[in-house]
Amino acid sequence: LDFCATDPIKVRIPPYLPDTPEIRSDWARYYDHLALLDQQISVKLEELKNDGLADDTIIFFYGDNGGTLPRSKRFLQASGTHVPLIMYFPPKWRHLAPALPGSRVKNPVSFVDFAPTVLSLAGVKIPEFFQGRPFAGSEARANEFVFCTRDRMDERYDMMRSVMDSRWLYIRNYRPDLPYVQSLNYMFKARGYQSWARMAREGKLTPATAQFWGEKPSEELYDRIADPDNVKNLSSEPAHREILARMRAALKKHTLEIFDNGFLPESSSLEGYTNSHKANKYPLERVFEIANLASDRNSDNLPQLITAINDPSEPVRWWAVQGCTILGKKAKPAEVALRRSLADESGAVQIAAAEALARLGKLDEAFPVLLHWIQCENDIVLALQSSNVLDRLGELARPILPALKLSLEAVGKSQGKRDMGENYFVNMLLHTIAVLEGRTQALNYPTVEVSSSSN
Repeated sequence: LDFCATDPIKVRIPPYLPDTPEIRSDWARYYDHLALLDQQISVKLEELKNDGLADDTIIFFYGDNGGTLPRSKRFLQASGTHVPLIMYFPPKWRHLAPALPGSRVKNPVSFVDFAPTVLSLAGVKIPEFFQGRPFAGSEARANEFVFCTRDRMDERYDMMRSVMDSRWLYIRNYRPDLPYVQSLNYMFKARGYQSWARMAREGKLTPATAQFWGEKPSEELYDRIADPDNVKNLSSEPAHREILARMRAALKKHTLEIFDNGFLPESSSLEGYTNSHKANKYPLERVFEIANLASDRNSDNLPQLITAINDPSEPVRWWAVQGCTILGKKAKPAEVALRRSLADESGAVQIAAAEALARLGKLDEAFPVLLHWIQCENDIVLALQSSNVLDRLGELARPILPALKLSLEAVGKSQGKRDMGENYFVNMLLHTIAVLEGRTQALNYPTVEVSSSSN
């Protein structure tokens, strides 16, 4: 197959990325592979024709959310979620198509819609428990909204939810205190991310290229038509209050309908369909309420968070404590309640409370809990959560550097091949130790001023 080389000088670099040689090279390579893919698909189409199947084959041609380009995979802006989808209907099957040949359908579609669509095309009854909607065939129904999520990414934690319609993109950041760009071991093998980090360290980022490094706003709203690159956050503008309310309501409705387990801490006994659906065990509507209060980053919510710290439900307590972490030093009135949470029956709540106390300067109380879970060989997920907290503490974790090294040695001596969770845990320890020893740099936040309406 011929391989077409794209000139890096001619590619368009979106405004959220710095214009570096490495990023231009990544984009050019991406386009080269699209050209190669086109050639490969042409071969497959020719095979269908030669096998006599072309007239009876409905073709779905779609992409993934990348991963090699900065702000693609793992990001909920359109650059990380908007992927191509082309459908071809042979003439005899065009009555099943959602539009005429050559048309562009503006209704949003999600991957979760593929399964019911295939059943609709085949004339098979669609089970009621399917989440998606068919967008073609006899049962076709248009979506008003589609939804995306960001949760743990390999060894790093975050939590975001998004709602998209034909024009608007709404993002809710449930950990606004965490940066968009975290130091994921796999992600930072890409030269584009390395060059973006270099520009951040050197203080050379513009407001547009810096906004995806620092802490996040609680909410984002983008006009996908006027701002296809999603760089102007409209969530704080009064003119868009009704749109914001509509998207918030859509997110809540969807969260409750699918019984979103992402609001549970990893390692919770309530995880999974069966356990989470046990009567009164996972009060999701209450959990959702507290998660939103926590992520509002508003100290006026602190009394409600302190009350929720004593709730009988583990995820309610977990979100209440995380809300204190997000508030940082403004959570000082919650100190007594947080100290009690260090002995919570839930390890996830203990770890979250330790982080909240650490941000209040109570390191002597936080470190024993965090070290306990790092050294716990029986629960690698809680060890990973604890290692994330210590990594976020950065230089404050220096007093326990020897203990971190011992934990790394202990994992290295374990028998047999490590599973994925252990590899992620090792990556976290290696990064924290390397930062504290000066062998690598923690990701620097940008120094440019970014207004609340554009970050």
